[in-house]
Amino acid sequence: MRLQGKIAIVTGAASGFGMGIAKKFAAEGARVLVADINAGGAKNVARLTGQTARTVNIADRDSVAAMIECAEDGLGPVDILVNNAGVTHLPMPMEKVNDAEFDRVLAVNAKSVYLTAQILVPRMRARSAGVILNVASTAALSPRPHLTWYNASKGWMVTATKSMAAELAPAGIRVNALCPVAGETPLLKSFMGADTPEVRARFLSTIPIGRFSTPEDVGNAACYLCSDEAGMITGVALEVDGGRCI
Repeated sequence: MRLQGKIAIVTGAASGFGMGIAKKFAAEGARVLVADINAGGAKNVARLTGQTARTVNIADRDSVAAMIECAEDGLGPVDILVNNAGVTHLPMPMEKVNDAEFDRVLAVNAKSVYLTAQILVPRMRARSAGVILNVASTAALSPRPHLTWYNASKGWMVTATKSMAAELAPAGIRVNALCPVAGETPLLKSFMGADTPEVRARFLSTIPIGRFSTPEDVGNAACYLCSDEAGMITGVALEVDGGRCI
């Protein structure tokens, strides 16, 4: 029960890594707002974990503000924010990605971190406590061709994490990032371009441990970084990647 009594928001929690984080947090005693643009998926995860669901467009200021108000009115002051919601463009030469795809990737992967910080950080400052966890990617550290703008958005998240950590540490707020390798999530096919045995084998050959990351892997790492056990850890980008970035 490492998160006993903690109030947490997990975005993008209807599936994949976000669902793994929400489930782990609930199992460790946290009260979790399961937030996602997929209303049905969020409600399903909330039902399975005995938590609360919220529909949110994480790239829209009013929607983000309403999500945070929902958490604080229904659960209490937010102790932990996990910025997990993310999207990618399909693998293609960088000049082939159109404006709409680029804007969507940056809005969901980068602007969302800005918006949640704008609204939630002042409340955490007032209490001199809080933890923010940004779910980045190995793409930020060891980028692959044909995902350039997605890679860049995750690199932005890592730099933002370190800068936020430096600025907010005196206020008692820790900020860290996770960098998982691709996993068995709804985004896997998009990352690989196609989901065939041959493509999977080629991708897995780049991961020394020889498997994809799982929602449970990411949930376990998130739980540690957001718990009091990690009280001296801020500004890190923890690789949960089976050795992909070695």
